[in-house]
Amino acid sequence: MLPHLQDAAVLDLQPLLQKALLLQTPERLLSRLVRRPPLAPEVLVAHSGGVGLLGLCVMRRLNRSGSCWGVEELRLCRGALSEPGSPSSRQVEGALLREALHCCPGASSWITRVAAGHQDRLALLREQGFQPLLQETLWYWEPDPAGASPPAAVPPSDELQLRPLNHRSAPLLWHLEQATCPAQLRQLLDRRIEDVLDQSEGRGLLWVDTSRQQAVAAVRRLKNLRLGPAELEVSLHPGWSHLHGPALARLALQQAGGLSPLRLRSDSDDQDREHWLSELGAVAEGEELLMARSVWRRQEARQLSRQSWRLDTVLDPFKPRRRPVPTPLQRGVAAHHGAQPHQALGSGR
Repeated sequence: MLPHLQDAAVLDLQPLLQKALLLQTPERLLSRLVRRPPLAPEVLVAHSGGVGLLGLCVMRRLNRSGSCWGVEELRLCRGALSEPGSPSSRQVEGALLREALHCCPGASSWITRVAAGHQDRLALLREQGFQPLLQETLWYWEPDPAGASPPAAVPPSDELQLRPLNHRSAPLLWHLEQATCPAQLRQLLDRRIEDVLDQSEGRGLLWVDTSRQQAVAAVRRLKNLRLGPAELEVSLHPGWSHLHGPALARLALQQAGGLSPLRLRSDSDDQDREHWLSELGAVAEGEELLMARSVWRRQEARQLSRQSWRLDTVLDPFKPRRRPVPTPLQRGVAAHHGAQPHQALGSGR
């Protein structure tokens, strides 16, 4: 299909598509031997013999267990869709998305991002069961070239220690993410410690509270398949929001390592983070909605309940019988003659 992927809408995805094709065979072999992050994303192509390429969908696994997947790209070839007899844009997008949701049987949740103003895409995602969980603001940041080699970030307190992200410090970053991520999204992402390392490209810096052995702030570079600038993620413990300031800015500059431009994200309701990013020199680009979908296996649950009901029915005759508790059959008569409660019980035996 690569020779047909020459439409302007997908031309910038050529390197990603070639990588996915070349690594397809090694990916299948390695997945049978070890549990590891995928080498390349999965690509679905909508194609019509008479019209040509209609669109494509790029998706990837977001954790090693394969329980959470993400839809990275959903593109349409407008030129082919304008030909007579071609399906509508909504039909092609819906077909690609439905096929993506059903081609990964082990997935229990799906994550995707969409621009807040893209009403057609939002309606399509809602039709497929996606619901908004988080609204984020995108920030475009071009660090000062004079700060290509910034001084080492010094923790603002003697209680904090600067540590690089590695196998030893990864559990600290994982616990920090659990504290900063919303509960419902945390369950859907289903991340483990090894997933934090896989998605960080092995680059990150942490401030650790040595008295509690707890990470309170972290900056890492994310592994991102989406096109555009590299992305930095800044995580700050809810109880340490006062760290927004010059020290955290130096930490971000040190992690950037002279790379420019960069993209950062902030929760649209986080005023402290937005004020800090503005002082950092970042410019707000727009807003995105993080959409999520859970896959419920009701049929399996129903079969399990039936099996348990049948087993309980078979074992019912063999269960020990309890001796029935006597009841006061003549409570009113006993009360009339002034009998005590234990006498009324005795008369009912």
